Amino acid sequence: MSESTVSGAGRSDSPAVALGPTALVLGVFSAVGALGVFGSTLVLIALPWTIIAGALAIALGAVGVHHARRGVGRLWIAVVGAALGAVGFFGTTALLWSLGG
Repeated sequence: MSESTVSGAGRSDSPAVALGPTALVLGVFSAVGALGVFGSTLVLIALPWTIIAGALAIALGAVGVHHARRGVGRLWIAVVGAALGAVGFFGTTALLWSLGG
């Protein structure tokens, strides 16, 4: 069998199902890091990771929305993950832009 199915549902089990939740987790990390909730010392350590996590959340959320519209995955989780990733990415970028002058 080249394709596994979920018992009883008749739907294919695909890695695309995990795109939305992965984007959500990365988006939450990025948004929290952009707000500087970690404290002054950990912000400097987490700052590069918030930019990377935000960019990944945007990309994975967009792909997750694409697959969710085709019937695989969850639409709103992917949308929220992409939105939080955008908030975190652009918030951190704006913070660095304002500090770098």
